[in-house]
Amino acid sequence: MRNYTRFIPGEEIGAVEQWSFGAVDTAAQLMAAQVKAREEASDQVTNDAVRQEGYAEGFVQGHAQATLEAQRQITDFIANQGQETARSFAQLFVSVQAQQSDAEQVVARGVLELACELARQVVRRELSVNPHALQPVIREALGLLMAESKTALIRMNPVDIEVLEDVLRSEFSGLSLTLLADATVARGGCLIESAGTVVDGTIEKRWMRAVANLGLNPPWEESVVEQ
Repeated sequence: MRNYTRFIPGEEIGAVEQWSFGAVDTAAQLMAAQVKAREEASDQVTNDAVRQEGYAEGFVQGHAQATLEAQRQITDFIANQGQETARSFAQLFVSVQAQQSDAEQVVARGVLELACELARQVVRRELSVNPHALQPVIREALGLLMAESKTALIRMNPVDIEVLEDVLRSEFSGLSLTLLADATVARGGCLIESAGTVVDGTIEKRWMRAVANLGLNPPWEESVVEQ
């Protein structure tokens, strides 16, 4: 093992410089600065993370509050405006139903009136081609009256008397009939009197009774009296 211990002569001491620790101190300061910078950077990162977390929590809370507010508004709409809309719709539905019912009634009445007009034409046609059309009416009326009396006065249009006189006297030979020509009685009708009772068998009266069953009251348009 070598011995490096050496005595330094005095003349060599002047060439020796004093050692300075400045460089060491500077390195320590640089290291300390770096450590501080890292700590500050770490603190900044931590602060940024905390801030971002705060932003996120605030966003979530804000979104939740907005959702609750929207739900509250929807609930309010259903409770208030929704009910009002439902009532308005119900009223509109009732109104439409009423209008539809009125329209149906108008159409139904129009159909009935048309049917009555057709019936009127059919009756007129029957009276014009069938001179004996009045005979069943007289038969029915006499059947009601003869229970109280055996005499009757029958007023008819002169044309009907010419057609039915012999037929009636033959059919009701057991009765005392007086046939009276009356031009005011339209063809197809008659007035029969017996024991103070009058049976109105005129075409106008019979027509009114028939159409009254349909809820109508159109008058019979009298045909031209044939002479």
